[in-house]
Amino acid sequence: MAALIRLSSVCRRGIKPLFYQSALLARPLVVPNKYQEQPHLLTARIHSSQALYAGSDSKAASLHWTAERVLSILLLAMGPVAYFSPGPVIDYSLAAALTLHGHWGIGQVLTDYVHGDTKIKIANASLFVLSTVTFAGLCYFNYNDVGICKAIALLWSK
Repeated sequence: MAALIRLSSVCRRGIKPLFYQSALLARPLVVPNKYQEQPHLLTARIHSSQALYAGSDSKAASLHWTAERVLSILLLAMGPVAYFSPGPVIDYSLAAALTLHGHWGIGQVLTDYVHGDTKIKIANASLFVLSTVTFAGLCYFNYNDVGICKAIALLWSK
């Protein structure tokens, strides 16, 4: 079975998609049937995220992408630092970085899989509440208990 689709009409990298009017794009696919000589035309539905509606002159998406990568690299660097010199600064830095990393990651999952205005608003509000409670819980744990670094060290020691 063969399928042909013009990728430049689906992707948003440098070329604007053709007939981009709604969240669902319909493109014809040519699929030959082995029992018939003439190919059948099928319609493929491709969901595009809402971020594609943003203006191309905005650099917010690029800065957000860069910030996500910088935070990921910082989290990789915080591991050895937390192991060799645990302390309150590293504990609270880990609390903030882990919460922000999780918030951005779950936010991307919600962007990809939650559709409908009301559902998106509920999901984003729930994510904000979850992130706030997570950060508050980690700060509470750092202040009233041994902290993230020593807690992980205690888990590894047993």
